[in-house]
Amino acid sequence: MCRLLVLLLFVSSTHAQEDEEESKASINPAILYKTYCANCHGVNMEGAQHAPLIKDVWLYGRDRTHMLRNLMYGIANTDMISWAQVIGDAECESLIDYIIESQDRPPTEIKTFPTVLHTEDYDLQVEALVEDGFRTAPWGIEFVDDRRALITERREGLRWMVDGVLDPEPIHGIPVATHYGDSGMFDLALHPDYSTNGRVYISYVHPLGDPDSRDTPAMTRVIRGRVNGHQWVDQETIFKVDEKLHISPGRGPWGSRMLFDKDGYLLFSIGDSTKLDHVQLLSRPSGKVFRVFADGMIPEDNPFVGYEGAFEAIYAIGNRNIQGMDQHPLTGDYWTTEHGPMGGDELNVIEKGKNYGWPVITHGRDYTGEPISLLTHREGMEQPVKYWVPSPALCPLEFYTGNLFPKWKNHALLGALKFEEVRRVVIQGVEVVSEEVILKGYGRVRDVKFGPDGALYLCINRPELIVRLTPMSH
Repeated sequence: MCRLLVLLLFVSSTHAQEDEEESKASINPAILYKTYCANCHGVNMEGAQHAPLIKDVWLYGRDRTHMLRNLMYGIANTDMISWAQVIGDAECESLIDYIIESQDRPPTEIKTFPTVLHTEDYDLQVEALVEDGFRTAPWGIEFVDDRRALITERREGLRWMVDGVLDPEPIHGIPVATHYGDSGMFDLALHPDYSTNGRVYISYVHPLGDPDSRDTPAMTRVIRGRVNGHQWVDQETIFKVDEKLHISPGRGPWGSRMLFDKDGYLLFSIGDSTKLDHVQLLSRPSGKVFRVFADGMIPEDNPFVGYEGAFEAIYAIGNRNIQGMDQHPLTGDYWTTEHGPMGGDELNVIEKGKNYGWPVITHGRDYTGEPISLLTHREGMEQPVKYWVPSPALCPLEFYTGNLFPKWKNHALLGALKFEEVRRVVIQGVEVVSEEVILKGYGRVRDVKFGPDGALYLCINRPELIVRLTPMSH
């Protein structure tokens, strides 16, 4: 009886697969394009009522995944509707393949960085410092002196960059991070007294077993140690949660940015880990900003000290996935970029004990196109200083305090992943008064950092490289 059932299931599955393949084979994407797309985008994709589809710059993501998502679920605040409700998933996939195959060159083709960028205030000289050598995506960068920087790699650990050249030998002894989905090795920060104690802080997703399995429970952890040549030594755990609170990774998001503020507190974020029901709970780590002393001890004035069952290290709650964090050089406010879902990226000022609303309120939608919540406002929950729809996939944030770009003093530089850009944002008080996109379409901007020389350094993913920007005259 069991063998017969297995045989029937196998035959049924085989027939379903054959039917699906036959259905796909019967789709004519050229006819689909002519019927549904040509009126807006031109018979030959040259553009008509709306933008051309044969181009080098893709505003809303140039990889196949983002193109397909935009077609299927639409682009908020534009005339692009959700076509999956009209023509179905298989037809959408066929259309995207047809559009990609029609390009003069593949949209995902790596573009060579220009040698000069023109901005409102400066012409920038562009230097690609590290174009080869990364084994996986660089995530965070910190300069330890005028010549050397430490760089985290998403899947590999920690590397040295010396005089703009990546050291081929990795730093040994770094713990292994979870490798699945949006997890991995994240940000790093230097102790305020690094020059005397050499302490380096790293956030990463710690697995309780096989790091390559999506079923292995894991959770974001913060450690500190020292780098002795190419060896990680004197490791201490600054923040971790009980193993029973670890969860299966799925695809994330997990965070995590770190910041030492002017008073020596360490702030760090943990993403919602796709556990939306955990974010509003003080007894769960997901979707929070934390504040601790440099040794991991908890400040007595943290907002939830003494609350039964709460993580006393929590500083603020209701955050989906903070990917950028810095302290304003004049006001001392903590500014963060919130990586939203499909739409709803946010720029926030993080205040002690405040609730930033996720997932109860949001200006974005799920990646399926369905609403996450019907609410954008609720009493007791904070509104962002600014939000973006559609979502650029905001990532790093850094305020400029050097002297090489005097016109950019105290301006914020924001990086974006999907939109592949760097924005210069002018802030007055707690308001954004202007923005300028100074770089677009050359790769996913994972980190921005001003070096000891005052230059702007970018960690780029796809392609994996480090870029240095300096003014040609100032």
